[in-house]
Amino acid sequence: MSVGSKRRRDRRTAAVLIALPVVQVMLFGYAIRTDVDDVRLAVVDPAPDSATIALRNRFAAGGVFRTVAVVPRTADLDPLFESGKAQQAIVFYPGFARALGRGVPAKLLILTDATEPNTGSLLQSYAESVVNQWAGESGESGRAGPFGPARSIRIVPQSRMRFNPTRESSNLFVPGLMAFVLTIISSLMTAISLTREKETGTMEALLVSPLRPWEIIAGKVTPYLAIGFISVVAVLVEALLVFHVPLRGSVPLLLFEGALYILVSLSLGILISARTSSQRVAMMFALLGTMLPNILLSGFIFPLESMPAALRAISYVIPGRWFVAIARGIMLKGIGLEYVWRETLFLAAMATVLLVASIRSFNERLE
Repeated sequence: MSVGSKRRRDRRTAAVLIALPVVQVMLFGYAIRTDVDDVRLAVVDPAPDSATIALRNRFAAGGVFRTVAVVPRTADLDPLFESGKAQQAIVFYPGFARALGRGVPAKLLILTDATEPNTGSLLQSYAESVVNQWAGESGESGRAGPFGPARSIRIVPQSRMRFNPTRESSNLFVPGLMAFVLTIISSLMTAISLTREKETGTMEALLVSPLRPWEIIAGKVTPYLAIGFISVVAVLVEALLVFHVPLRGSVPLLLFEGALYILVSLSLGILISARTSSQRVAMMFALLGTMLPNILLSGFIFPLESMPAALRAISYVIPGRWFVAIARGIMLKGIGLEYVWRETLFLAAMATVLLVASIRSFNERLE
């Protein structure tokens, strides 16, 4: 190896070492947030009246909630929750304004998606706070309202958590841990091991052999693909038997999605190894390009809704975002391919692009 190539490698390593802590601080600083904005709210209002419309307007005016649908029946909420279009729903009972006008406690139901228990509890508190504040203000200004001048308004909100009623944190973390474990096995280990073969000269011998680049990649990927698939099965068994995480959806569909995510991670690991010259640099790029984004920007721990728009946009190219949504949907909600087809297409597109890029990178080295 020439002196010039060593200097270039040292400059690249130094750049990574300097950039890594800066990127880490930026990611952690903006991603680690507990507040929630842009809550997708559905409303069940079978008989709209002055009170339900006023309370709906209060939710819309707060800046936290965004009404995505107003439906007449609670049965219409199922596809909204299962597809993720709604995170929370307010269900009004008929005669809401009439009950308030008579001084009878009016009831409404707050339904919250609790696949993320901490976020669900926070959303429930937000919704109850809006209801209680509106009731208090309407009671104080009763002279100008439809409920009588000296009549206090009392609303009894009932709350239910959907998909994770006990708010078990394991139901949140275990599906996300599948993505984390598969990233370590498929992406990080692949990048390090292939770069080690380059350092020892094994890869150079393969590149000058009659084997085509795609045949070399297939031979290197197959063992890790098998290990990753076994890991998916092992994590599922552990989730069911040890952590008692429900598995309400299709097991074959989940295994297929897991294999697709493994293929994406393997392709990314191969691409990193093709573009780096040492295990140290490959490990840094793998950590920076796979581990950190999949932990912080996938919704695994921190809700995407609480992040700035720029990070939410970046999360679209993070494979873990789509697999975490798929795993939680299948395991906790019991949804099928009709609800996760978009996430599946994103993963398939990423696998295709990364595989093509990996093969071209090996072609460049061969030339």
